[in-house]
Amino acid sequence: MVVSAILFTLGIYGIVTRKNAVMVLMGIELILNAANINFVAFARYGNFGLSGQVIALFIIILAAAEAAIALAIVLNIYKTFSNVNVDEIDKLKE
Repeated sequence: MVVSAILFTLGIYGIVTRKNAVMVLMGIELILNAANINFVAFARYGNFGLSGQVIALFIIILAAAEAAIALAIVLNIYKTFSNVNVDEIDKLKE
């Protein structure tokens, strides 16, 4: 639980403080990994059977799909605006 809390806080810190879109995506991945550790720990020590491992497997699949789609979006943003800073890309509204 302590490792999961540390990963979660590092992920939140990475999302809040970074301007680079790739670093924000890495923060989201840290948060998803923290959730995986919690699900597996609760399944192991809470006697919930295999439900925690199954949910963790679904989160891993979700993280892989999110990474592929998000990186494609980041590459498209870089091709359009020549940077991937989240603060500087406000022309998407137009």
